[in-house]
Amino acid sequence: MVANNANTAVVTGAASGMGCATAAALAADGWNVLALDRVATTVEANGQHFTTTEVDVTKRDQVSAAIAAHCADSSDPVGLVANIAGIYPPSTLDDFTEDLYRKVFDVNVLGVLNVTAAAVEHMTAGGSIVNFASVDAFTVSRGQLLYGASKAAVVMLTKELALELAPRGIRVNAIAPGWVNTPGNAATGRMDAAAASIPLGRVGQPDEIARWVSILGSPDAGYMTGETIVLSGGDVIR
Repeated sequence: MVANNANTAVVTGAASGMGCATAAALAADGWNVLALDRVATTVEANGQHFTTTEVDVTKRDQVSAAIAAHCADSSDPVGLVANIAGIYPPSTLDDFTEDLYRKVFDVNVLGVLNVTAAAVEHMTAGGSIVNFASVDAFTVSRGQLLYGASKAAVVMLTKELALELAPRGIRVNAIAPGWVNTPGNAATGRMDAAAASIPLGRVGQPDEIARWVSILGSPDAGYMTGETIVLSGGDVIR
């Protein structure tokens, strides 16, 4: 699925995992990718090479400056935003702290708002925003008190933003991945057990998730907004 033009695609969390796969897929599709991450690094993925720009998504001024500078240099408007940056430290009622609460919600929720607010200043009608929620927004995972709540907030933000931005011709949808073969998930040591419980018998691959960003950002999805697509191999069927 190839972009119809060289518009900019903003991808957060682009240094690894699903963010990296998405940045590479969009670059292959012909997008001019602005890859944002908390670290600046050079990445090679699926035959694509790109350098991430160091940005803290919890700081709106940093995000705004990075997007404005890129658009000024390239003269391309923003056509697609993929809000993928997120953190998922475990938490329960017994061990959560105020600091952890603010860290999780600042990255997972405020970060989505900051990037979206900065990007829409450079968007025209036909633009698309894809937020990354999680299956934990719909089903309970033990030990993910704050993460699950933050991703449920992303689902509602997606609906609210879709309603607010519809008059400007900007669509907003979300993806809710289940278990995906990322470095963070691999580090838990639980992927084999998770795969055994998934109806399709395996975890997802980052490239599979990335293709849905391409789909949601394309004209083929032009009548879809405010929705969240669950990609879980049948693990969560709503």
